[in-house]
Amino acid sequence: MIDTTENAAKTPDHPQPWAELGLRANEYERVRDILGRRPTNAELAMYSVMWSEHCSYKSSKVHLRRFGEQSQVTPVGKLLAGIGENAGVVDIGNGLAVTFKAESHNHPSYVEPYQGAATGVGGIVRDILAMGARPVGVMDSLRFGPLDADDTQRVLPGVVAGVGGYGNCLGLPNIGGEVVFDPSYAGNPLVNALCVGVMRHEDLHLAKASGVGNQVILYGARTGGDGIGGASILASETFESEGPVKRPSVQVGDPFMEKLLIECTLELFAAEIIAGIQDFGAAGLSCATSELASAGEGGMHVVLDRVPLRDSTLAPEEILMSESQERMMAVVEPADVERFMKICAKWDVQADVVGEVNASGRLTIEWRGETIVDVPPRTVAHDGPVYERPFARPDWQDALQAASPAHLARPSTGDDLRATLLRMVGSPNLCSRAWVTDQYDRYVLGNTVLAQPEDAGVLRIDEASGLGIALSLDANGRYAKLDPYTGTQLALAEAYRNVAVTGARPVAVTNCLNFGSPEDPDVMWQFAEAVRGLADGCQELGTPVTGGNVSLYNQTAETAIHPTPVVGVLGVIDDVSRRIPSGFRTPGHIIYLLGGTRDEFGGSEWANVVHGHLGGLPPAVDFGAEKALADILHSAAGDGMIAAAHDVSDGGVAQALVESVLRHGVGARVWVPGGLDPFVFLFSESTARVIVAVPHPDEVRFTGMCAARGYPHERIGVVDDEGVLDVQGQFSVGIDELRRAHEETLPAAFAE
Repeated sequence: MIDTTENAAKTPDHPQPWAELGLRANEYERVRDILGRRPTNAELAMYSVMWSEHCSYKSSKVHLRRFGEQSQVTPVGKLLAGIGENAGVVDIGNGLAVTFKAESHNHPSYVEPYQGAATGVGGIVRDILAMGARPVGVMDSLRFGPLDADDTQRVLPGVVAGVGGYGNCLGLPNIGGEVVFDPSYAGNPLVNALCVGVMRHEDLHLAKASGVGNQVILYGARTGGDGIGGASILASETFESEGPVKRPSVQVGDPFMEKLLIECTLELFAAEIIAGIQDFGAAGLSCATSELASAGEGGMHVVLDRVPLRDSTLAPEEILMSESQERMMAVVEPADVERFMKICAKWDVQADVVGEVNASGRLTIEWRGETIVDVPPRTVAHDGPVYERPFARPDWQDALQAASPAHLARPSTGDDLRATLLRMVGSPNLCSRAWVTDQYDRYVLGNTVLAQPEDAGVLRIDEASGLGIALSLDANGRYAKLDPYTGTQLALAEAYRNVAVTGARPVAVTNCLNFGSPEDPDVMWQFAEAVRGLADGCQELGTPVTGGNVSLYNQTAETAIHPTPVVGVLGVIDDVSRRIPSGFRTPGHIIYLLGGTRDEFGGSEWANVVHGHLGGLPPAVDFGAEKALADILHSAAGDGMIAAAHDVSDGGVAQALVESVLRHGVGARVWVPGGLDPFVFLFSESTARVIVAVPHPDEVRFTGMCAARGYPHERIGVVDDEGVLDVQGQFSVGIDELRRAHEETLPAAFAE
């Protein structure tokens, strides 16, 4: 029996599985108050998924408002679209705009690693496409449990294969990211994907259903049962249905269909026949219809029978909740429908008119001639519950910060320093990521200028002018555990610095905020502090947050992950031919360390790798120094004064030097600056520092510029062709030995 709105009004006491669908008693009562009756099964399903934490941000909204209070102007131009849209859009000059965003697909990637990761990439690509942009690149930020854990052995290969398989099939270069191992992610990996796209200003499209009489068209893949139970916790046995009682909870991706969908959509944009558009992500049709209607005229009627299905047994609730991939919804004027259908047919993309925009102010959905949904669309899409969750600084925070690493045994001889360096460069978080990144196509499309293992990815945007963009995606859960406010600012500072070392000007920020349960006051304090830290930091740097994603309930039983705010920074470079690579190449170039080094080891990789220790305070943040450093790097790049630059972060100067000499297989002679302890010089993780290689003829100009700006700079070495990294007076290690230590870890761990 179909549960119609008429039936719902006549049976107010009919029991419904609201709790099983994740609604609280007060939320269910609120739905009844909104409708003036009990919801139908279809309406209950829609509210349950759209009011879920994943879709409504009901626990995080009160804190995320901080981002909206920022300036909407970047160092280049204004934001053309920001928080609340599918993705942020930044004016980069020359009439061009860039849209970029990161999102999580954590829980599906644990359940089914390949498809979870693959559909995470597909979903963020469609977000970018929906803004009117051509996707031009992807990145990923991945976190797993210990490298040698059985669960990591199961999850990581599938996740990496999924990210690479989907992105490679789409023909999008994967230009950067990170892979991190920590026990806190055991049983709850983090899979955060970023996509960036390019458009002209006039090509911007927004998600709204405007124009009474305009047709609502669903196009792309057919709707199946996959993905039901993802965002919504929906299972078909929960409803009175004759369909199968088990559906796959993870979406199944088809990158070849997505590629057709991209090209088809871009041609539809070029034909100027799309009045509004929305991609299908979490919550499927429930999300697409309610968000389009809510942002437009406020009225829409949908005939659910017209939705093309892969599985004829699907109940109407399941059709509304299905998160099947590679689908879009467009609003089209009646006169343009025929042209729309012809373009879709050209690309072999199925398209069906499933509804119409009206002036009713209601979203109505019919099934087999009966009305099963009749709701105010804004109450579904935008007016969900908002909670001010209790939060408080944890009782254990003081003890954690008091557990300084100062008491830990430090290497005191040259031999000890050498052994420490080799141990660290081969450790899971500092070793080469080539085993991962070699599975990704980094250079497809021909516009990749820099990609991993560089500090940031750089893409050419305009061939004529050389205009390009740089992107970095960074986080450090250990720092955020010690101090979520400072730890988040450190993630921002590192991503900002990684963009700056390419010679680009950092201009805007996206984020993916991964935390444990919002019902835990400790976690909510971490979240609130992280948001405050990011908002304050972006205000100081002048880099507005353009949008992002929140992922909560990341924990195994009662154990939450480290708070992990992943920060993405976008930079603009006027001419990509002036970009600065990270590796040393030419013997005779002078190596300088920019920035001040302090004895800062709280949360450091040295404490983690050598002692398994987490405690103390993370390094101090100085955004004024970060801005000054970025300005120096940008100016030096424009004048061709720097041949290479590498940021100093995890693992300290030692790690930066190792990666710089290994990049092109050259050597370097390095000395410890006067007054610095060799251990502190090599392994401190103090911020606002980079190492640079300066051609000898440019040395006076470069040091003069640093001195004029009052920025600390110290000559610490010279590039040579001896095939050795020689820290004079301490130790030497051959490039071949370094390479073995650096490159063998991941292949050995995942050998067949």
